[in-house]
Amino acid sequence: MDINYLKSLIKPRMGEYRYIHSVNVAKKAVELAKIYGCDIEKAMIAGMLHDITKETPVEEQLKIITEGGIILDDVEKSSSKLWHPISGSVYIRDSVGITDSDIIDSVRFHTTGRAGMSLLEKIIFVADFTGDERNYNGVDIMREKSLRSLEEAMLYGLQFTINDLSKRMMTIHPNALACYNELILKDEMNGN
Repeated sequence: MDINYLKSLIKPRMGEYRYIHSVNVAKKAVELAKIYGCDIEKAMIAGMLHDITKETPVEEQLKIITEGGIILDDVEKSSSKLWHPISGSVYIRDSVGITDSDIIDSVRFHTTGRAGMSLLEKIIFVADFTGDERNYNGVDIMREKSLRSLEEAMLYGLQFTINDLSKRMMTIHPNALACYNELILKDEMNGN
């Protein structure tokens, strides 16, 4: 898929900040794909499309999810912020015609992560945290870690997210906890 075609898909669906973010995530995903040996075109496509429904009204997102055959779990029902990766994955499958399950899953799990993530899923998860426009406290550490190890960067990002959500007494998706636990166990098995 041509980058200009992808830009034409997302631009009408989002404001300027989200559009710039999506372009930056695609750019970062390509950079990480080159480092870690992932398919560059798939990284660019998934990066560009990862937030395609982020600014879609929640009622419309729920309709996309329901019509796509997805049943939300209790944690997802409690937080509409978790809907855009799900609705986005259904949207790119059903409306854009993406058939590659790795691209679809990369969009679906870019916010929570999950156990058993593919290389592309890890790249999109990390690229979303480290795009050029990001400026949160710790982003430089996250960027540095991403060049050394995707798993190290993911662990840092998950720690940040889990700490933030628990401080605010918000639900934490089981996929995020499963991803975190898998990374910790892998780290322990490697003697760290």
